[in-house]
Amino acid sequence: MKTNCFESVFPKPKPIIAMAHLPALPGTPRYDKKLGINHIVESLQEDVNHLIDGRVDAVIYCNEDDRPYVFEAGIEQIATMSRVIAETKPDEIPFGVDFLWDPMATIAIAHATGASFVREVFTGVYESDMGLWSPRAGNFIRFKANIGGDDILMLCNIVPEFASPLGSRSAVERAQSAVTSSLADAILISGNMAGAEADKSVIGDIKNRVNVPVLVNTGVNIENVKDYLLLSDGAIVGTSLKRDGITWNPVDPMRVTLFMEKVDEIRKTI
Repeated sequence: MKTNCFESVFPKPKPIIAMAHLPALPGTPRYDKKLGINHIVESLQEDVNHLIDGRVDAVIYCNEDDRPYVFEAGIEQIATMSRVIAETKPDEIPFGVDFLWDPMATIAIAHATGASFVREVFTGVYESDMGLWSPRAGNFIRFKANIGGDDILMLCNIVPEFASPLGSRSAVERAQSAVTSSLADAILISGNMAGAEADKSVIGDIKNRVNVPVLVNTGVNIENVKDYLLLSDGAIVGTSLKRDGITWNPVDPMRVTLFMEKVDEIRKTI
């Protein structure tokens, strides 16, 4: 039986979950064989330290640079990502896992490393840059239960990047189904790619129709964070915390500090 709930993992109102983007992993086209795995560990440790020092509420590890993405993780990717997380995971704040785009790998890595939550596309059918995308939530949730991962929160992205939904159901209907039929613990709303703003009207509509937290998944920055936090229950933030606001750059500690100072101001008013 699940003992964790969203509020126990994220006790502060309107939590900010910051991205810890891994450089490309072994077995993928952009992996740097000369720098090797130690470089991945060292660069992630520096990013995570900056995020902790900047007082974000949680971090989520993601293999963002394993481009082009696939639906089935390689064993070398799973092994490396597990090692990197185990060596760099924070003690001060919760952390989560997102493997693009393999929910089984995401859940397995999260359970092995002690993560509190996962982010994935668990439901729906989409046309995407990776081809036809048809995740099967029933298989994933059974797998999570079978390996003892009941306490891992499921943050379900129902407006995924790089894809368009097939069928006639609205985003609201897909969100309701993800909660009632697929047991999502929170709903995530994205823009069309990393760093792209999510549709505010969709966030508002879904927030009024589901009984779980609704978070913004992409596109939040220091200029629009107030608008998004007024509409939603929190945000996942990556690109805007990077040097020069570029997704693939390292975390910029000053950007993190200024962003969280802004969030603290907003929290006092809502």
